[in-house]
Amino acid sequence: LVLELNRVIIPTYGTVPEQQNLHTPEWVDFDDKPDSLFFKDGQRRIDFVLVYEDESKKLTHKRSDRKKQKRKRQVYESNLINNGLQLEATRSVLDEKLIFVKVHAPWEVLCTYAEVMHIKLPLQHNDLKTRDSAFNWFSRLFRVDENIIKPEQEFFTAPFQKEHLSNFYIQDKDTFFNPATRSRIVHFILSRVEYATKNNVKKFGINKLLDTGIYKAAFPLHDSSFRHPSTDPNCPSERYLLYREWAHPKNIFKLQPLDFIRKYYGEKIGIYFAWLGFYTNMLTVAAVVGVGCFLYGCLTKDSCTWSQEVCDPSIGGNIIMCPQCDKVCTYWNLTITCESSKKLCIFDSFGTLVFAVFMGIWVTFFLEFWKRRQAELEYEWDTVEYLEQEEQVRPEYEARCTHVVMNEITQQEEHVPYTACGKCVRMTFCTSAIFFWILLIIASVVGIIVYRLSVFLVFSATLSQHISGTEAIRKYLTPQTATSITASLISFVVIMILNIIYEKVAVLITDFELPRTQTDYENSLTTKMFLFQFVNYYSSCFYIAFFKGKFVGHPGNPVYWLGKYRNEECDPGGCLLELTTQLAIIVGGKAIWNNIQEVLLPLVKNLIGRYSAATRSEKVVPHWEHDYHLQPIGKLGLFYEYLEMVIQFGFVTLFVASFPLAPLLALINNMLEIRLDAWKLTTQFRRAVPQKAQDIGAWQPILQGIAILAVVTNAMIIAFTSDMIPRLVYYWSFSVPPYGSHSSHTMKGYINSTLSVFNISDFKNASKPFSPWFGNQTTCRQVYRDLRYPPGHQHQYEHNIYYWHVIAAKLAFIIVMEHVIYFVKFIISYVIPDVSQKTKSKVKREKYLTQRLLHENDLRSVKKTVGKIADKIIKGADSTLRPKDE
Repeated sequence: LVLELNRVIIPTYGTVPEQQNLHTPEWVDFDDKPDSLFFKDGQRRIDFVLVYEDESKKLTHKRSDRKKQKRKRQVYESNLINNGLQLEATRSVLDEKLIFVKVHAPWEVLCTYAEVMHIKLPLQHNDLKTRDSAFNWFSRLFRVDENIIKPEQEFFTAPFQKEHLSNFYIQDKDTFFNPATRSRIVHFILSRVEYATKNNVKKFGINKLLDTGIYKAAFPLHDSSFRHPSTDPNCPSERYLLYREWAHPKNIFKLQPLDFIRKYYGEKIGIYFAWLGFYTNMLTVAAVVGVGCFLYGCLTKDSCTWSQEVCDPSIGGNIIMCPQCDKVCTYWNLTITCESSKKLCIFDSFGTLVFAVFMGIWVTFFLEFWKRRQAELEYEWDTVEYLEQEEQVRPEYEARCTHVVMNEITQQEEHVPYTACGKCVRMTFCTSAIFFWILLIIASVVGIIVYRLSVFLVFSATLSQHISGTEAIRKYLTPQTATSITASLISFVVIMILNIIYEKVAVLITDFELPRTQTDYENSLTTKMFLFQFVNYYSSCFYIAFFKGKFVGHPGNPVYWLGKYRNEECDPGGCLLELTTQLAIIVGGKAIWNNIQEVLLPLVKNLIGRYSAATRSEKVVPHWEHDYHLQPIGKLGLFYEYLEMVIQFGFVTLFVASFPLAPLLALINNMLEIRLDAWKLTTQFRRAVPQKAQDIGAWQPILQGIAILAVVTNAMIIAFTSDMIPRLVYYWSFSVPPYGSHSSHTMKGYINSTLSVFNISDFKNASKPFSPWFGNQTTCRQVYRDLRYPPGHQHQYEHNIYYWHVIAAKLAFIIVMEHVIYFVKFIISYVIPDVSQKTKSKVKREKYLTQRLLHENDLRSVKKTVGKIADKIIKGADSTLRPKDE
């Protein structure tokens, strides 16, 4: 392939000498046909548009620099013409400084490069009979009307070969290569045509010219306005149909026309929307089960025995709790937490355990069925056994290639940007920078923790908590609740700010790392960005779930942060409700913020651009100029869209045991996300260069890693964050003899038996509360279930037998739950094949046809040629042996 590229695509390198005449584009005036997608002759289709600023009208550069830029552009355009492309230049209607160069690829050029790029093209119609699914009648209700967007015809395809042209299904040369394929071929050429040679380093490609400002933009054209069909009968108006039947909000409950999206935007964008749509459909099942578990919690909260005991004046009303902070906090009554305990019953129920197990299995089904769907798309979209071309070197890498090394494979000298030692230095610096910024994220989390510890003192002193108080605010706004909500809001704001900073940091580190190709660049950036955002988004949740309230000591001997701040305690029901609050704020806030940002930013930029040209709006503007004023898609394409969805996938799976409504929120967000992304692509952005893609790339192993981690985190949330295991241990062991006094298994007495007793006379002077003691009682109860022996016992304030039973039960639960779910995941992965039998049959049939049509035809032609030669030899022999008198 490299030899082919050197021979066909780049026949010569080096700057064209000054005295040599350069080929220049044809200059034409705009013909006042705003919807036309063709050159002025109306025959040659515009496959790509290059935009530059007339060097003679530039005032921001030196004259010598302008001359160099003009020379490079002229050489580049001349070489484009030498490679067979046809160029036509037109001056801008709105801005006389701008020049639009329209690019057309003739038939011969398309055929040549289609073969070099191994593009698969139709051989014949798919003749395999397909069975309609039993659910076809149901799915048809949600599909796009086939009379509006006609289904794409199915063909068996093969890599194109010019010598077998007659074997391919060619009805019309103008439509054999669709616009997306034409644009892809032209971009391939634009990326590999040279414009200069400096220090024996070849300079080539449109990306470098864009980065240096020689060209301002390069893009394929949309085929029409999104508001109305094209007035040109030769234009298919696919953009208008995509907007009306896909991007419009009215289609929010409709299935996506994936084949049509792929045809217009290419496989890389098509596979993103296919994955997002599949993920959203699978979320429907998870959301239904999650809502069912939530409703189960709502229906059973009134029969929750331990919550009833908290709210009962004769039980919870007689339990006096120890202060939750030093000095300024006072004693308080357990009934204050009545409302929070009722809410906790909704989320900390048996349904939570069922839902956690279900989600561990659901995520496996999602990933396995996605593999099958991906295999189907690979076949249908001709990316099976897709042979990628040798990827172009990034201009940033190429520009720094100053060192010469010997290539071990080719045994030829090549230029690289750094030596082996220099590479080690760069990698060390980049790794250190990554760890530094991750530590900075952790420092911000510590800052939020310190805020929690310090502000709790303020709320405890401000909010009334007297035992005899009857203020209504106490019922809903306790110091714990106020601290939790404000800390979650601040945490969300900090996360959003750090998110913006770390996006730039990750790009800077990756740029310094200097990856060789764009794929290497995206993979490196993907790893860094996900690592940063994983720590940024999830660290506060991990703290609440697994660290808060776990290392606090006891009232007589509390644990302090930084020697000053007393460690946080959980509510009597645990930290699960606070984790739920944190997740609701982050997931909901992130979804709202991202969607507003995605809509407003491109819309405002385009409105500013249109407003600046409002005085000239009476002029008829060509289609290519309208597209130029749209927003560019960006080098990273849909990278940030994937990142947003993968972070959401983490929230839906990692902490779902504490928040069963997370799949529902994700489902609602994704239904909007699909239409917002579609709306952006069709209305606010230039048409993206179509690219091939077999799968979702580096995101697949990340999703699999999250799925494995989710089983562990949910098991640990149920074991250590929720109160389910202590309740089960009490019900089955400690409510009946020999430990309990009840005659049968019950939850009665659970609250009284799990709140440890503390003698107020054992308070140290540093933590003794200022407020006087109410009543004649000499003891108070610990807020959290630390399960210690009471005062007067020979092992007072040490962990009792109940505590060790609970610890053993928690560890056993984690081991059993993990092994059961992992075993089920293994069985599911084994039973569900990655490629369906139907797809395998299609692939085999296509290989058979390719072999028969392309190779057996060669044999026939050889036999036919050999036969003709044999006939001529026989005739020649007959004529020589025949007597002369005949």
